[in-house]
Amino acid sequence: MRLQIEENGLYLVFEMEADQPVWLLHMGARPMSREPKEDQKFLYTMLEVQTTGESRLEHFGLGHSGTLPGNRMNYVSHTDQVNEMGRVVEIYTKDEITGLSGRMVYQFYTGIPVMRCRLFLKNEGSEEIGLEAVSSYVQAGLGSEEQEQISLLIPHNSWQEEIQWKETPVNQLGYHIISDCGISSKRIQIRNIGSWSSGEYLPLACLRNSSRGIMQFWQIEHNGAWNWELQERAGQLALVINGPDEINHHWWKSLKPGEEFETVPAAVGCVEGGVDETFAALTKYRRRIRRKNQDNEKLPIIFNDYMNCLWADPTTRKELPIIDAAAAVGCEYYCIDAGWYTDENWWYKVGEWQPSDIRFPNGLSEVTDYIKAKGMTPGIWLEIEVMGTQCDLAGKADSGWFFQRHGKAALDRDRYQLDFRNEEVREYTRGVVDRLIREYGIGYFKIDYNINAGIGTEYHSDSPGDGLLEHNKAYLRWLDGIFTDYPDLVIENCSSGGMRMDYAMLSRYSIQSTSDQTDYLKSASIAANAPSALAPEQAAIWSYPLSDSTREQTIFNCVNSCLLRIHQSGHMGALAADKREIVKEELGYYKRIREDIKEALPFWPLGLAKDGDGWMCLGLKTKEKGYLAVWRLKEGEACRLPLAYWRGEEVDVKVAFPADDESCKLSWDSEEGVLEVALPQEGMARIIQLN
Repeated sequence: MRLQIEENGLYLVFEMEADQPVWLLHMGARPMSREPKEDQKFLYTMLEVQTTGESRLEHFGLGHSGTLPGNRMNYVSHTDQVNEMGRVVEIYTKDEITGLSGRMVYQFYTGIPVMRCRLFLKNEGSEEIGLEAVSSYVQAGLGSEEQEQISLLIPHNSWQEEIQWKETPVNQLGYHIISDCGISSKRIQIRNIGSWSSGEYLPLACLRNSSRGIMQFWQIEHNGAWNWELQERAGQLALVINGPDEINHHWWKSLKPGEEFETVPAAVGCVEGGVDETFAALTKYRRRIRRKNQDNEKLPIIFNDYMNCLWADPTTRKELPIIDAAAAVGCEYYCIDAGWYTDENWWYKVGEWQPSDIRFPNGLSEVTDYIKAKGMTPGIWLEIEVMGTQCDLAGKADSGWFFQRHGKAALDRDRYQLDFRNEEVREYTRGVVDRLIREYGIGYFKIDYNINAGIGTEYHSDSPGDGLLEHNKAYLRWLDGIFTDYPDLVIENCSSGGMRMDYAMLSRYSIQSTSDQTDYLKSASIAANAPSALAPEQAAIWSYPLSDSTREQTIFNCVNSCLLRIHQSGHMGALAADKREIVKEELGYYKRIREDIKEALPFWPLGLAKDGDGWMCLGLKTKEKGYLAVWRLKEGEACRLPLAYWRGEEVDVKVAFPADDESCKLSWDSEEGVLEVALPQEGMARIIQLN
């Protein structure tokens, strides 16, 4: 029996027979054109599950393939229904030997070529089952002998160098065909270890097949450890996605009779086209799965006093004039950043969250009331998930509050990781949030996270990785509780900038800090690529003109954030009046276009940006308008921007920011669909609007 699905531009073919595993024979942007060989169908298994005491099929090396009982879990039944998101297909399987049952869920989203995949396992046997690795999604048959035409796009991520994509042909990454029936022990693997979900790579990737003009992509929606790998199976690529596992993450879980385990979600899609079509689909999907909130509807402008401003040294005396300047240029939220809770070294003191009497001699309320009097909503910085070694409470709290390994509390950079599985931890941290809202009228929290908790905690867990996974899930439930009680509260997701950029968090948080990059020139590539990682209206980019900025430096800073979410900073009060007017002009322009930003889809006329490029361009398009952020870092004076969407159209093209600009020259070739932009010097940037 075959189940053939055509949904939102995705084509899937399942083969399902009683007493045999379910095979996913095809998933792509076009119908299946090639029938797998009968003796190779076992390579197209729908799921992979490895348990303790079981062998494996073939010699797959360390890859998560040929698992048992995964390849013994035979078809039982399936359902095909429609819910509020779209079509949902659930396929039920069972291994009769162990009693392990599986429910594989494929959730489709009406009008979007993306599906969300999860596997639920239940122990219906009489003995405990040790789980070592469980897939969220498996697909074989990705490309064949055209290995030179298949390339992998990997988003590298690092502190101050976030969202840097590298595209490489798979044969340069070690993929080589052994034979048309061979199974290679070699794999292309990308993984994350610990609690920084994007510490080295973003939890997503793309596979381009140039000969077919198709791009497949996947996004792992988890705030902890994850893994994906590409393997060779019978001359074609196979993709396996999973959350934590034993080999990579010290994860092992004992599934007791009657217990159920749910994998981390993975979103998978495929489009005809390339980068623009891929991230248009993902942007629509990200908006669909996100918690509905006013912040992503209104896109208010946030001032934060940290970057190139107070640098975590706030006092009442310093804050008041900056609050005046922030209000004067048009900011709507004002966030007091780190250091407000101690007059000593703020790094080691995190945890009690009581305002310093020395920094604020008349109380913190004097500052927050002043913010409100200036028509802005007060915000404050928290690192709620950790506790510093010099925090008094750390010496009094029960040891069960903290991650533990080998009988001792785990430390990273002199901070303890709070364990959100612990009810006392959840109550204490929730009490902090409630108190700050109640006493100071806080409407914005910047929740930072500056450590990596490592492989997890052994305390009350089957393994360190099991402790971390359950903590990750508990933290998400804690967040859900806050947003249930405070639906209009704005919480920024920050983790030393963008070290935890994932859609487990971003389906809840409305705004994400993308970087701590202090060089506004280097911020350009991060800003240009931001909509590949998250929806534009969630991507917070710093704009922090220096006190001695030139006109062009100030404009460049403003352009970095203008098409995304503005995180305004810098010593605004010390900025020369003409430079403050530039900032004020940009914020006014932003307020006029933010209704479009929240609906627009991203595109990249020059391709995804790379640090070191001479020219960069990020585009946003709606049905009626287009916006371009254009940066010239070096190289030639002019750049040609292919704009296929407007080819053949008579378009009104103008420099929108700064207005009345005569230094930027534009020339539109309607027939070719190319816009030529000329900027006379390096280090210039402009916002261009197309109507």
